[in-house]
Amino acid sequence: MGELDKLLQNNRDWAERAVRDDPDFFHRLENQQTPKYLWIGCSDSRVPANQILGLDPGEVFVHRNVANVLSHGDLNALSVIQFAVDVLKVEHILLVGHYGCGGVHAAMTGARVGLVDNWLRHVADVNHKHAGLLAAVDDINLRHARLCELNAVEQALNICQTTVIRDAWARGQKLAVHGWVYALGDGRVRELGMDVASHAEIGPAYDAAVADIARVVARGRRDD
Repeated sequence: MGELDKLLQNNRDWAERAVRDDPDFFHRLENQQTPKYLWIGCSDSRVPANQILGLDPGEVFVHRNVANVLSHGDLNALSVIQFAVDVLKVEHILLVGHYGCGGVHAAMTGARVGLVDNWLRHVADVNHKHAGLLAAVDDINLRHARLCELNAVEQALNICQTTVIRDAWARGQKLAVHGWVYALGDGRVRELGMDVASHAEIGPAYDAAVADIARVVARGRRDD
Protein backbone atom coordinates (compact mmCIF):
# COMPACT_ATOMS: atom_id res chain seq x y z
CA MET A 1 0.00 0.00 0.00
CA GLY A 2 1.39 3.39 -1.02
CA GLU A 3 1.56 6.40 1.26
CA LEU A 4 -1.51 8.06 -0.24
CA ASP A 5 -3.47 4.82 -0.18
CA LYS A 6 -2.69 4.54 3.52
CA LEU A 7 -3.99 8.07 4.10
CA LEU A 8 -7.21 7.23 2.28
CA GLN A 9 -7.60 4.08 4.36
CA ASN A 10 -6.99 6.12 7.52
CA ASN A 11 -9.79 8.43 6.40
CA ARG A 12 -12.19 5.54 5.84
CA ASP A 13 -11.33 4.07 9.23
CA TRP A 14 -11.85 7.43 10.94
CA ALA A 15 -15.20 8.01 9.22
CA GLU A 16 -16.41 4.55 10.23
CA ARG A 17 -15.35 5.11 13.86
CA ALA A 18 -17.07 8.49 13.93
CA VAL A 19 -20.37 7.02 12.75
CA ARG A 20 -20.05 4.06 15.08
CA ASP A 21 -19.53 6.40 18.07
CA ASP A 22 -22.14 8.94 16.95
CA PRO A 23 -24.49 7.89 14.11
CA ASP A 24 -25.65 11.51 13.61
CA PHE A 25 -22.14 13.00 13.53
CA PHE A 26 -21.79 13.79 9.82
CA HIS A 27 -25.42 14.78 9.35
CA ARG A 28 -25.05 17.31 12.14
CA LEU A 29 -21.70 18.51 10.81
CA GLU A 30 -22.84 19.16 7.26
CA ASN A 31 -25.87 21.15 8.33
CA GLN A 32 -24.27 23.69 10.61
CA GLN A 33 -21.07 25.52 11.42
CA THR A 34 -21.44 27.45 14.66
CA PRO A 35 -17.99 27.68 16.26
CA LYS A 36 -17.48 29.94 19.24
CA TYR A 37 -13.73 30.05 18.68
CA LEU A 38 -11.32 31.26 16.02
CA TRP A 39 -7.85 29.75 16.44
CA ILE A 40 -4.98 31.61 14.79
CA GLY A 41 -1.86 29.51 15.21
CA CYS A 42 1.33 28.23 13.67
CA SER A 43 1.42 25.90 10.67
CA ASP A 44 3.67 23.54 12.65
CA SER A 45 2.34 19.99 12.19
CA ARG A 46 2.70 19.32 15.93
CA VAL A 47 0.13 21.95 16.89
CA PRO A 48 -3.38 20.71 15.87
CA ALA A 49 -6.01 23.13 17.13
CA ASN A 50 -8.99 20.79 17.59
CA GLN A 51 -7.05 18.11 19.44
CA ILE A 52 -5.33 20.59 21.75
CA LEU A 53 -8.66 22.14 22.70
CA GLY A 54 -10.48 18.82 22.90
CA LEU A 55 -13.05 19.99 20.37
CA ASP A 56 -14.78 18.20 17.49
CA PRO A 57 -14.81 19.33 13.86
CA GLY A 58 -17.19 22.28 13.51
CA GLU A 59 -16.39 23.69 16.94
CA VAL A 60 -13.33 25.80 16.09
CA PHE A 61 -12.60 27.94 13.02
CA VAL A 62 -8.89 27.76 12.18
CA HIS A 63 -6.28 29.89 10.46
CA ARG A 64 -2.60 28.92 10.51
CA ASN A 65 0.60 30.37 9.13
CA VAL A 66 4.33 30.19 9.84
CA ALA A 67 5.02 31.57 13.36
CA ASN A 68 1.36 32.55 13.99
CA VAL A 69 1.75 36.06 12.60
CA LEU A 70 -1.08 38.56 12.18
CA SER A 71 0.10 41.12 9.66
CA HIS A 72 -2.12 44.09 8.85
CA GLY A 73 -1.27 43.53 5.19
CA ASP A 74 -2.29 39.86 5.15
CA LEU A 75 -5.66 39.86 3.39
CA ASN A 76 -5.96 36.09 3.88
CA ALA A 77 -5.80 36.32 7.68
CA LEU A 78 -7.91 39.48 7.77
CA SER A 79 -10.57 37.81 5.62
CA VAL A 80 -10.65 34.83 7.98
CA ILE A 81 -11.11 37.16 10.95
CA GLN A 82 -13.83 39.15 9.19
CA PHE A 83 -15.77 36.02 8.24
CA ALA A 84 -15.37 34.53 11.73
CA VAL A 85 -16.50 37.72 13.47
CA ASP A 86 -19.16 39.09 11.13
CA VAL A 87 -20.66 35.87 9.75
CA LEU A 88 -19.93 33.07 12.22
CA LYS A 89 -20.17 35.38 15.25
CA VAL A 90 -17.31 33.72 17.13
CA GLU A 91 -16.96 34.90 20.71
CA HIS A 92 -13.26 34.23 21.26
CA ILE A 93 -10.21 34.68 19.04
CA LEU A 94 -7.27 32.61 20.27
CA LEU A 95 -3.84 33.69 19.01
CA VAL A 96 -1.75 30.67 19.96
CA GLY A 97 2.01 30.53 19.67
CA HIS A 98 4.06 27.53 20.73
CA TYR A 99 7.38 26.89 22.40
CA GLY A 100 10.05 25.50 20.12
CA CYS A 101 8.71 27.39 17.08
CA GLY A 102 11.23 27.11 14.25
CA GLY A 103 10.09 30.33 12.64
CA VAL A 104 10.55 32.30 15.85
CA HIS A 105 13.99 30.73 16.32
CA ALA A 106 15.04 31.71 12.80
CA ALA A 107 13.87 35.28 13.37
CA MET A 108 15.72 35.42 16.69
CA THR A 109 19.00 34.09 15.36
CA GLY A 110 18.92 35.63 11.89
CA ALA A 111 19.13 32.21 10.24
CA ARG A 112 18.31 32.22 6.53
CA VAL A 113 15.54 29.81 5.56
CA GLY A 114 14.40 31.07 2.17
CA LEU A 115 11.43 33.04 0.92
CA VAL A 116 9.82 32.74 4.35
CA ASP A 117 12.56 35.04 5.72
CA ASN A 118 10.50 37.95 4.42
CA TRP A 119 7.46 36.76 6.37
CA LEU A 120 9.52 36.22 9.49
CA ARG A 121 10.56 39.86 9.46
CA HIS A 122 7.37 40.43 11.46
CA VAL A 123 8.76 38.23 14.23
CA ALA A 124 12.20 39.82 13.89
CA ASP A 125 10.49 43.16 14.52
CA VAL A 126 9.10 41.74 17.78
CA ASN A 127 12.59 40.55 18.67
CA HIS A 128 13.97 44.04 18.01
CA LYS A 129 11.15 45.77 19.92
CA HIS A 130 11.88 43.73 23.05
CA ALA A 131 15.65 43.47 22.59
CA GLY A 132 16.38 44.92 26.03
CA LEU A 133 14.16 42.42 27.82
CA LEU A 134 15.44 39.46 25.82
CA ALA A 135 19.08 40.46 26.30
CA ALA A 136 18.66 39.70 30.01
CA VAL A 137 18.13 36.00 29.16
CA ASP A 138 21.51 34.30 28.78
CA ASP A 139 20.26 30.82 27.93
CA ILE A 140 19.31 30.72 24.25
CA ASN A 141 16.55 28.16 24.81
CA LEU A 142 14.91 30.30 27.47
CA ARG A 143 15.33 33.40 25.28
CA HIS A 144 13.60 31.50 22.49
CA ALA A 145 10.73 30.61 24.84
CA ARG A 146 10.32 34.22 25.96
CA LEU A 147 10.28 35.42 22.33
CA CYS A 148 7.59 32.82 21.52
CA GLU A 149 5.52 34.36 24.33
CA LEU A 150 6.21 37.94 23.29
CA ASN A 151 5.34 37.12 19.69
CA ALA A 152 1.98 35.69 20.77
CA VAL A 153 1.25 38.84 22.79
CA GLU A 154 2.26 41.16 19.93
CA GLN A 155 0.22 39.26 17.34
CA ALA A 156 -2.81 39.29 19.66
CA LEU A 157 -2.31 43.05 19.95
CA ASN A 158 -2.32 43.28 16.15
CA ILE A 159 -5.64 41.44 16.05
CA CYS A 160 -7.15 43.90 18.54
CA GLN A 161 -6.10 46.80 16.33
CA THR A 162 -7.76 45.56 13.13
CA THR A 163 -10.80 47.43 11.85
CA VAL A 164 -12.88 44.23 12.04
CA ILE A 165 -12.36 43.88 15.78
CA ARG A 166 -12.66 47.58 16.49
CA ASP A 167 -15.95 47.73 14.58
CA ALA A 168 -17.28 44.65 16.39
CA TRP A 169 -16.57 46.19 19.77
CA ALA A 170 -18.03 49.54 18.67
CA ARG A 171 -21.36 47.89 17.89
CA GLY A 172 -21.35 46.02 21.19
CA GLN A 173 -20.63 42.54 19.85
CA LYS A 174 -19.50 40.01 22.46
CA LEU A 175 -15.93 39.23 21.45
CA ALA A 176 -12.63 38.66 23.25
CA VAL A 177 -9.07 38.22 21.98
CA HIS A 178 -6.59 36.03 23.87
CA GLY A 179 -2.84 35.52 23.56
CA TRP A 180 -1.74 32.00 24.49
CA VAL A 181 1.30 29.77 24.04
CA TYR A 182 1.29 25.97 23.71
CA ALA A 183 3.98 23.67 25.10
CA LEU A 184 4.94 20.71 22.94
CA GLY A 185 6.59 19.02 25.91
CA ASP A 186 3.45 18.54 28.00
CA GLY A 187 0.53 19.44 25.73
CA ARG A 188 -0.57 22.31 27.96
CA VAL A 189 -1.59 25.82 26.96
CA ARG A 190 -0.24 28.74 29.00
CA GLU A 191 -2.26 31.92 29.30
CA LEU A 192 -0.17 35.06 28.93
CA GLY A 193 -2.52 37.63 30.46
CA MET A 194 -3.31 39.13 27.05
CA ASP A 195 -7.10 38.90 27.30
CA VAL A 196 -9.01 41.77 25.71
CA ALA A 197 -12.78 42.21 25.41
CA SER A 198 -13.00 45.91 24.56
CA HIS A 199 -10.95 48.70 23.04
CA ALA A 200 -10.32 50.22 26.47
CA GLU A 201 -8.71 46.99 27.70
CA ILE A 202 -6.03 46.78 24.99
CA GLY A 203 -3.35 48.94 26.61
CA PRO A 204 -3.70 47.63 30.18
CA ALA A 205 -3.79 43.98 29.05
CA TYR A 206 -0.76 44.42 26.80
CA ASP A 207 1.26 46.18 29.50
CA ALA A 208 0.33 43.51 32.05
CA ALA A 209 1.27 40.65 29.70
CA VAL A 210 4.70 42.13 28.88
CA ALA A 211 5.30 42.90 32.57
CA ASP A 212 4.50 39.28 33.44
CA ILE A 213 7.01 38.02 30.88
CA ALA A 214 9.57 40.40 32.38
CA ARG A 215 8.91 38.84 35.79
CA VAL A 216 9.45 35.39 34.27
CA VAL A 217 12.77 36.61 32.88
CA ALA A 218 13.77 37.88 36.32
CA ARG A 219 12.85 34.54 37.95
CA GLY A 220 14.52 32.55 35.22
CA ARG A 221 11.51 30.26 34.74
CA ARG A 222 7.75 30.11 34.30
CA ASP A 223 6.11 28.46 37.30
CA ASP A 224 2.97 27.10 35.61
